[in-house]
Amino acid sequence: MKNQVTSIYKQADRFAEITKKSIISGNIVRAKKCLALAERLFISGSMETKNAISNVYIFSVSSFMEMRHCNISHLFPQTLKAEYIKQINTSGV
Repeated sequence: MKNQVTSIYKQADRFAEITKKSIISGNIVRAKKCLALAERLFISGSMETKNAISNVYIFSVSSFMEMRHCNISHLFPQTLKAEYIKQINTSGV
């Protein structure tokens, strides 16, 4: 039971970690599949799922990519990219 994920926010965080590990290891195909799944969840999920993807997953993955100077616009699907742009415009960065 040590690895049990209890909330949607923890699941989103774990999913972000998987995506980041794929990017680090150079497995861009897997990273793009993760991002595509996150987009599907963001579009069709419940409000709680959308919030978790936006507030945890997108924030975590985009922050990671920015720190490593990765080009977000080439990896992020259109809907996630739009949400990311909304986040950075809201934060005043």
